[in-house]
Amino acid sequence: MIKKASFKDIDNIIKITQACARHMEEQGIYQWNSYYPSKAVFENDFNNDELYIIERHKSIVGCMAITPKMSSCYSNVEWLETNNNAIYVHRLAIDPKFQGNGFAQELMNFAENYAKNNKYHSVRLDTFSKNTRNQKFYELRGYKRLGEIFFPKQSEFPFYCYQLLL
Repeated sequence: MIKKASFKDIDNIIKITQACARHMEEQGIYQWNSYYPSKAVFENDFNNDELYIIERHKSIVGCMAITPKMSSCYSNVEWLETNNNAIYVHRLAIDPKFQGNGFAQELMNFAENYAKNNKYHSVRLDTFSKNTRNQKFYELRGYKRLGEIFFPKQSEFPFYCYQLLL
């Protein structure tokens, strides 16, 4: 089941994202670190009513944030359409113990349906350039890679921006 996160869920979300960071590091992917994603970021998502969780058997197995607000880091990306009637997916994470079971697909189906139901024209996101698994995941869903952005506190390598028109 996918639902809005409660404030008490944030500690479990942090455990999941930390486990994801360790799992990625084991594969040589240094996407997340002690700086990001932080508890404050998830508290901000919660306070903005933008934080979602996916549960199985009453346990949180993953999370994501959905927002209509475009971060300034995306200001130089040449999006597929000129309007900004889009939602942005951030911090999608599935506990490594549950990866490969379709939970990320469920979260993205939810985000895309949320966008359609709320009359947004597209879904936008970014993923780390060294995380080829994520790139393939989004490209198989029909997302188009459009540009690069940098998060210097996270990595010297770029993050690729993607968009799906609805």
